[in-house]
Amino acid sequence: MEPTEMGIIASESAIPSSAVNGAIMPRMGYTILAVIIGFFSVFGIILNMTVIVVTFKHRQLRQPLNFALVNLAVADLGCATFGGLPTMVTNAMGYFSLGRVGCVLEGFAVAFFGIAGLCSVAIIAVERCMVVCRPVGSVTFQTRHAVAGVVIAWVWSFLWNTPPLFGWGRYELEGVQTSCAPDWYSRDLANVSYIMCYFLLCFALPFSVIVISYTRLLWTLRQVSKLKMSEGGSTARAETQVACMVVVMVMAFLLTWLPYAAFALSVILDPNLYIDPVIASVPMYLAKSSTVFNPIIYIFMNRQERELHELN
Repeated sequence: MEPTEMGIIASESAIPSSAVNGAIMPRMGYTILAVIIGFFSVFGIILNMTVIVVTFKHRQLRQPLNFALVNLAVADLGCATFGGLPTMVTNAMGYFSLGRVGCVLEGFAVAFFGIAGLCSVAIIAVERCMVVCRPVGSVTFQTRHAVAGVVIAWVWSFLWNTPPLFGWGRYELEGVQTSCAPDWYSRDLANVSYIMCYFLLCFALPFSVIVISYTRLLWTLRQVSKLKMSEGGSTARAETQVACMVVVMVMAFLLTWLPYAAFALSVILDPNLYIDPVIASVPMYLAKSSTVFNPIIYIFMNRQERELHELN
C-alpha cells in the first residue's frame, strides 16, 4: 500500500468488505479466536470495573499510592472495551467489518490505552522505589507525585500514538486481519522511523524503568533485612514474599508484552521475514490478556506491597 498524507486515509481495498478470510484461516478458527478474546475482554472489564468501583467506594483506598493502580485499571478497561470487544465481533464475523475509519480508530484506541497501561506499570515501579528506597532523601511520596505519574502515563501515550493519524506511521490490519495496530510491515522510511521510535520509547524505556526500579528496591530491601536480623525470621520471610511479587510482576510484563515487541522489531529489522498470520496473532492476544492479569497481580498482591513498606 502506498503511503498517504493522512493516516486515516488509505485504500479501501486493504479492508475486507463482506467475506471470511478463508485463505488465512477456516471459519472455525475465527470462532475460536472470538471466544478467546471475548473471554479476556469480558473478564478484564469485570475485574477492572471492580477495582475502580471498590476504590471509589472506600475512602481508605483513595490514597496517593493507589492512584497509579486505579489508572492502570482505567487503561486496561479502555483496552478491553475499545479493543477487545470489537476484535471479538470481527473475529465472530470472520473479517474486519468496521471499514478503514474503524480500523484507524480501533488501532489508535488499543495502542493509546495499551501504552498508557504499560506506562502505568512503570510508574507503579517508580513509586514503590520512591517509597521504599527514598532516593531523594527526605522527600516523601505525596499526592502531587501520584497525580504527576498519572498525567505522564496518558500524555506519553497520546504523544506517541497520534503521529499515525497525521502521516508519520499508520494503523493497518494485523495478524489474521480482524484487528488493527501500528503498521509493522511497511518499508516506507517514515513508517520505519516511527516504529523504531515507538519500540524504544514505548516498550524499551518503560521496561528499563521497571527493571531499574525493582532492582534498586530489592537491593534496599536486602540491606534493611540485614539490619533487622535480630528480629528473627519474619523479615526474611517478608523479603522472600516481596521478591516473589517482583519476579511475578516482571515475568507478567515480559509474558504479555515482550512477544509483541519482539515480533514488531523482527518484522522491521528483516524485510524478508515471513510470519504466518495465525502465529503473528499470538503476541497480540498475549498483550491484550494483560487486561486480566494486571488487576489480579497488582491488586490482589497488594498485601505483599504493604509488608514491603513495613520493612523499610
